[in-house]
Amino acid sequence: MAHSLGFTDGSARGRRATGVRRAAVVALVLAASLAACGGEKSGGGATKASGATGLAAQHLTAEDGESGLAKAGKPVRGGTLTYGIEGESNGGFCLPEAQLAISGMLVVRAVYDTLTVPNAEGDYVPYLAKSVTSNDDHTVWTIGLRSGITFHDGSKLDATVVKNNLDAYRGTYPARHSLLFSFLLHDVASVDVVDDLTVKVTTSRPWAAFPAQLYASSRMGILAQAQLDDPDTCHSKLIGTGPFELESWKPGTSLKAKRNPKYWQTAPDGKPYPYADAIEFKPIPDAQILTNAIRSGEVNIMHTSNSQLIGGTLRKERDAGKLNLLVSSEKAEISFIQLNNTKPPFDDVRMRKAVMQAIDRKAANQFQNDGYATVADGPIPPGSLGYVEDPGLPKYDPKAAKELVADYVADGGSSTLSFITGSDAASVRFVEYLRQQLEKVDIKVTIKQLDQTAAINAALGKSYQAGLFRNYPGGDPDELKVWFAGGLPGTQTANPVNLAGFDDPVVNQALEDGRSEGDPKKREAIYQKLVKRMAEQVFDVWLWDVPWGIATAADVHGIMGPPLPGDDPSKPGPATTKDAARQPSPGLATGHSLLGLWVAT
Repeated sequence: MAHSLGFTDGSARGRRATGVRRAAVVALVLAASLAACGGEKSGGGATKASGATGLAAQHLTAEDGESGLAKAGKPVRGGTLTYGIEGESNGGFCLPEAQLAISGMLVVRAVYDTLTVPNAEGDYVPYLAKSVTSNDDHTVWTIGLRSGITFHDGSKLDATVVKNNLDAYRGTYPARHSLLFSFLLHDVASVDVVDDLTVKVTTSRPWAAFPAQLYASSRMGILAQAQLDDPDTCHSKLIGTGPFELESWKPGTSLKAKRNPKYWQTAPDGKPYPYADAIEFKPIPDAQILTNAIRSGEVNIMHTSNSQLIGGTLRKERDAGKLNLLVSSEKAEISFIQLNNTKPPFDDVRMRKAVMQAIDRKAANQFQNDGYATVADGPIPPGSLGYVEDPGLPKYDPKAAKELVADYVADGGSSTLSFITGSDAASVRFVEYLRQQLEKVDIKVTIKQLDQTAAINAALGKSYQAGLFRNYPGGDPDELKVWFAGGLPGTQTANPVNLAGFDDPVVNQALEDGRSEGDPKKREAIYQKLVKRMAEQVFDVWLWDVPWGIATAADVHGIMGPPLPGDDPSKPGPATTKDAARQPSPGLATGHSLLGLWVAT
């Protein structure tokens, strides 16, 4: 995501800045994927149960862990990981400006480290940082860095380079042009170097959730100074502190990285992580082709959010001992129907409620996912702060929906709408299913297939009425502010990435209050109020939590990675721990650790 600061004239440079800002917003929205909900019927899905029960019955939950792990033995060193990912990060990896959906987040986890990471308790704990502490009112944050860490080019991690990174992310570093992060970090007033290993961040108001933003869904990796200042190839010459060092990148084909021999975390065998000698990422967008790739050995690790493949083909391969499989619905993204609240018919709450009441979401989940996903009732998934089990969404009631439509039409409204979708077969199939349900309550639907860029432009320009999307991975709900706030901070400008276009005073206030409140119980209540307001007004139609599956060849293990680093990660760390504060988050929606993966020889 790019944003040019300080050029508003009509010069060539100024004109380029305008285009770059537009591209930056598009890049941000790419993280909110146009949903490919489920997949082609595999014939192998669950039929006995649905929702979480279906996953649990097949031992496909985060609690079940990685199948085959118990018999894997001790990790060994060597080998290459070939990771099949669902897409390419075409804009590259100049992180303050980058276009990163989950595939890009995985590359970040390989090459870079973030200052904080989420743990199994739902907290954001120091990682590249040794400590992150605040004053009593959460307006001054002190980041203490670990000593002795070097970037891949040999330069040292110190307070100056971290300050420069934070300034780049918040849009005040001259060499870089941030947009997404300048919005997320607008409450940062200043970043100052205290000493070689200490950075002080002062915020313009209390910000209790600040450590979560230092992770930012794994996007906020720390770049070496040389990459940060690179005017031409920052996107392609990746220099981080991570477990792997970039060797080559051919966009659309392959990104290769080799083991970082001086990585700062030490494995139980006394040598630095990672175990593998190399990792290669191969973008394979079609989920079925990707699944065939791991079955054939073209790749030896893959990720997918296709519920039918997870519960069908991949589960069968797991049961036959041909693959290891880890599935998690923890802190999941939400699949949902996004409604444009800025224009008819969805500027009227009656029609938003009618769509919600017209769709039997449990039946829709069974149709599209073989019931493996869990029906969602809001933008915050189970296990995240602010989750509400029953926030008060209108229940499935076609008769009531039909009455609302008739009432709306009697007032002069039109019940005809256009539904945008991707051109993949799974999405088209599901939108056709939705069309049938909506037409039963007298809502006539036309389906418009768009490529992803066109769909994103339609959403940004509010030139759509309804569409399928996947977004909002669980974590700290403060991260929802970028999507749900009605306006850009300090301006009268509508928030361009609030794609539903609502500007609701209750939601806006909850987002403001939740950011500043330091009491966890009070924060919980604030975000629960937000969820209930979203349910009452039906700004969007929630469908289901999206499970992610990581499948590996039978000889690849260690998907979740080792325990999080302790006070002195230069010393051998434990192989496992029962301390949830030291365990990595079980969620997979923002990627997973790669440094503990190993290949049996």
